Amino acid sequence: MNKPVSSPQTPVLPEAGQQETCQTGAGQTEATAIEALLVARNPRGMALARQALQPGYLARAATLLNQPGRTVLIGTGFPVAGTFETDGPVGAIAIYRMLQQLGVQPVLVCGDPLLTVLDGHFQVEAFPLGIDGQQRAAQLLAQYQPAAVLCIERPGQAADGRYYNMRHEDISAKVADLDALMRLAPCPTVGIGDGGNEIGMGKIIDAVRALDIRPAVTSCSELIVADVSNWAAYGLAYHWSLQSGLDLFACCDALPSLQFLSNHGSVDGVTRQNTLTEDGLSPEIGAQLCQQIYQLYQQHRLAPV
Repeated sequence: MNKPVSSPQTPVLPEAGQQETCQTGAGQTEATAIEALLVARNPRGMALARQALQPGYLARAATLLNQPGRTVLIGTGFPVAGTFETDGPVGAIAIYRMLQQLGVQPVLVCGDPLLTVLDGHFQVEAFPLGIDGQQRAAQLLAQYQPAAVLCIERPGQAADGRYYNMRHEDISAKVADLDALMRLAPCPTVGIGDGGNEIGMGKIIDAVRALDIRPAVTSCSELIVADVSNWAAYGLAYHWSLQSGLDLFACCDALPSLQFLSNHGSVDGVTRQNTLTEDGLSPEIGAQLCQQIYQLYQQHRLAPV
């Protein structure tokens, strides 16, 4: 990877390999350093959410998902302004491509308009509005018998059974019940979120209740938190690259995916504009974070045993 040009918006983060002490102290490993880097900006309280999780969740999630020869279902798509947001699908595409290289069979699960955009480019399954979520989830689980189910930046049901966005607006009429896929799964489940209202956040419900959000109550086996959900893919790339001996970071280049989705009507989830941004942030910011994690991977890979 080439190191991207830094942006004026880019925060000062620890250099690769530098111990980050403000959260977990001097004994922090590289793996938990990456967990800290993913929430270093902390715009929506994910540093607090991270404190509620047992350290090492990123590595544990990577292991659950790395099941060569098996299928992993990947749910994504957050409705915004009559279309879908960039955060979620970009990370799902990166994860999809990395799993393919690992010999896993990924399947993206979503509804329109994202479904139509992805169909023909990836293996996809529809989970549309206006259907019984439990019945559709049971069908998919029986058909694929997945090794794991992952949801990244997907709205999760609140305690009242409704769905809410970051503005506390009720978006239930636009959201299919992918929660059922996680609830019914007989296999491990992984959630990825950046705000507290996404599927999987029920794992740390007491922590996310403290945030300015209508928290999601659906839980998961392992939860990954990040300042932008897409960025979780960088942490998974670190672990999968080490596990497999393959350098998978090329799959994490967000800009081509952002351009592809933008050409098909995506919007930034914060600004609601059709721009090549993630939650209001330039892709250069995510690229710099990816580069830092890549440097940690290089150091670990080349370290003497």
